[in-house]
Amino acid sequence: MRLGGRRESTNIEDRRGAGFRGGSLAVGGGLGTVVLIVLALLFGVDPGVILSGGAPPGADRPAITEGRAPPGGNPREEPARQLVARVLASSEDSWRDVFAQAGRRYEEPTLVLFSGATQSGCGFAQAAVGPFYCPLDRKLYIDLSFLDDMQRRLGATGDFATAYVVAHEVGHHVQNLLGILPRVDALRRQVSEGQSNALSVRLELQADCFAGVWAHRADTAQPMLEKGDIEEGLNAASAVGDDRIQRASRGYVVPESFTHGSSQQRVTWFRRGLQSGEVGACDTFADGRRQ
Repeated sequence: MRLGGRRESTNIEDRRGAGFRGGSLAVGGGLGTVVLIVLALLFGVDPGVILSGGAPPGADRPAITEGRAPPGGNPREEPARQLVARVLASSEDSWRDVFAQAGRRYEEPTLVLFSGATQSGCGFAQAAVGPFYCPLDRKLYIDLSFLDDMQRRLGATGDFATAYVVAHEVGHHVQNLLGILPRVDALRRQVSEGQSNALSVRLELQADCFAGVWAHRADTAQPMLEKGDIEEGLNAASAVGDDRIQRASRGYVVPESFTHGSSQQRVTWFRRGLQSGEVGACDTFADGRRQ
């Protein structure tokens, strides 16, 4: 990706090296290693949003200053930090234009960098849950060590694979601003487990599509994609399909338990957004549109 020299978002809250504050963890306690690894490979909304109704914590830490590693940050993580900050900045530009065209103002999310564990507006979280978005405090959370795990365990390599992760979580923020996330969350509380899982899949596939919309618009506004980048993104989308993860961890697949979509579905919807660049192409809730 050609992002060198571009601006970094200042909407980043760096908690790395700060340690965990707030007591014992509510996520992951007593789970086995295999289960934690599976959780770490799933992108999506913070599972704590279902379990916790806590109010958002105050943002009491300063944002990262552009081009400089923050206190407590691991110098080896600096390239990843810069990449994440630049992708977030690019997403801000793209979604600001999309919302402006619809006569609305885009409210930029904050991205929280943490190490090990942290507290979100949706509850306590460990790095093992993977990157997530909390709609209650409108923040994205990511432990940069996850990116290394994604490459080693899933083979999802390359900078565009990282960009896909960030763009997917930003996609959940867009869903929140559009009112999709709260409406679907309310509906999920009223239906069976199987129906709730199906709704979750539709949310995740739409976030994949929105990630593709960002990539299309960002590259059109200022070319950033290089040879192989699209393949990296599609490979990352495929790597986090429920079927692929279940087969690797269990040895078999249970489609009724899917919450994020199959590898084919995730690739299909990411590609749809990437090719069209239009939010209207991402209606995963229309009948028969999940495939």
